Amino acid sequence: MHSISIIIPTLNESGNIRELIRFLMDHGGSYIKEIIVSDGGSTDNTVLLAKEAGAVVVISLVKGRAGQMNSGAAQASGDIFYFVHADTFPPVSFARDIQEAVDAGYAFGRYRTKFDSPKKILLFNAWFTRLDLFICYGGDQTLFIQKALFQKIDGFNSQMRIMEDYDIVVRAKEQKARYKIFKKAALVSARKYETNSWIQVQWANSTIIRMYKKGAGQDEMVNTYKSLLQYR
Repeated sequence: MHSISIIIPTLNESGNIRELIRFLMDHGGSYIKEIIVSDGGSTDNTVLLAKEAGAVVVISLVKGRAGQMNSGAAQASGDIFYFVHADTFPPVSFARDIQEAVDAGYAFGRYRTKFDSPKKILLFNAWFTRLDLFICYGGDQTLFIQKALFQKIDGFNSQMRIMEDYDIVVRAKEQKARYKIFKKAALVSARKYETNSWIQVQWANSTIIRMYKKGAGQDEMVNTYKSLLQYR
C-alpha cells in the first residue's frame, strides 16, 4: 500500500478548510499518511480551524501557491503527494483511485471537473476536462504525483505566481511519466463565476494562457489577470 500525503495550500479559507479536512480524513482511511495545510499568511481563522480539524499546519515563508505547495511537500513523508485546493472536494473514492492508478503504472494525474453551480454553461467547461489538453492542466481538479517524480523535477516552480499547475504537468510529461485522467470528477468551486460573467472568465483564462506560451513575465500575467477579473 502506498502512503498518501495530502497538501492543501491556503489563504483565508476559513469557510472551507474544516469541512474539507474532515471529508479527506473520513474518506481517505488508512491510505492517508498526513494532511498538511500550507498557509500563505491567512488573516482569518484558517490556521486555527485546520489544526482543530487534525491537520498539520505549515506556515510557508514563500508566498504564493507554488511556494506553499513546495513548503508542504518538504514536510511530507508519504510516497505520493496529493495537492488539493481548499475549495475543491475530490470523489469519496479518491484514496483508492490514486492507489489503483499508481499500481497500474501512473506517476501523476488528476480528476475531471464538476462545478458546484447550477449554471448549465459550466457543463461545457467541465466536459473538456476529460481530455488531455494544456488548457485542462489547472490545479482545481486536484493533482496526485509520486514523490520520486516530484523530487526529480524539483517540484513546483516557486518563482511562479500564476500557471504553476500547468507548468508542473508539462515538466512531468517531459520525463515521459504516465499521466492519469480519472473518469470521475472533483467538485470544484465556481466562485469565480459569482462575480464575473462566463465570458469574462474565459477571456481572462485564454489571455493568460497565450501570455504564458509567449513567455510573458509573472508580474505582467498576474496584473493582467487581476485587471480582467474580480476574484478574492
